[in-house]
Amino acid sequence: MRTALRALAVTAAALLAATALSPTAQARPEPRAPEEFVALRSVDPTIIQEMRYTTAHTFMGERVDGYRQPVCILTRPAARALHLAQKRLLRQGYSLKVYDCYRPQRAVDHFVRWARDLDDQAMKGEFYPLVDKSRLFEDGYIAEKSGHSRGSTVDLTLVRLPALPTRPYRPGERLTPCFAPKDERFPDNSVDMGTGYDCFDTLSHTDDPRIQGAQRANRRQFLKRTLTEVGFVNLPEEWWHFTHKPELFPDTYFDFPVDRGSVGRH
Repeated sequence: MRTALRALAVTAAALLAATALSPTAQARPEPRAPEEFVALRSVDPTIIQEMRYTTAHTFMGERVDGYRQPVCILTRPAARALHLAQKRLLRQGYSLKVYDCYRPQRAVDHFVRWARDLDDQAMKGEFYPLVDKSRLFEDGYIAEKSGHSRGSTVDLTLVRLPALPTRPYRPGERLTPCFAPKDERFPDNSVDMGTGYDCFDTLSHTDDPRIQGAQRANRRQFLKRTLTEVGFVNLPEEWWHFTHKPELFPDTYFDFPVDRGSVGRH
């Protein structure tokens, strides 16, 4: 009996060792960013960073897959262009504030899974109050690929200096539509752009004719003009969305995680 048990133990140990040595059993190392990517803070530490997708204050109501640390990562030309824009804005008493920069493909996949789950509408009251969730793909709010994953696209706004602090989102708090008047919607130290960030509504279109006065000036004459002068192109459907041209990686969608380690040696 002892001999049989001893043989079984030896066999089990051998199987465990073989499994541990098997390449398929070993954890795959995370992909890292190419050398052309940098942390924005290393290029311009004055740009405010409010990386929304590392928090629960998203249209999904949870942190997004792949966002491990609140760090803005971009291709080096895009980061340098933001630095040029920031220098001009600081002289006028304003600062850029980024909400999202490089976005891993796993995050986009997370968006797609959420959009297909029509029962999950926890954040509808703030982010898409007038849009039927079944139309998010058809209306262009969610897609299976994002220019953010190529590394030269950024979501951002303007903040009047000195920047006032913004309070954190409290999960479960009462939601207010993202297109409500600025003093009613979720507090943000951004200048008034007419809607909040990630507002799934046609009012977010940069040139929507219903947006007038100071809100329109903030979008077009201030934010868009400043970024256009340093090489960015605005997405007409989102006042906050800009891509630096020409893109270094126009056809590549990366999936390294958003954390300092991804660009730690650059």
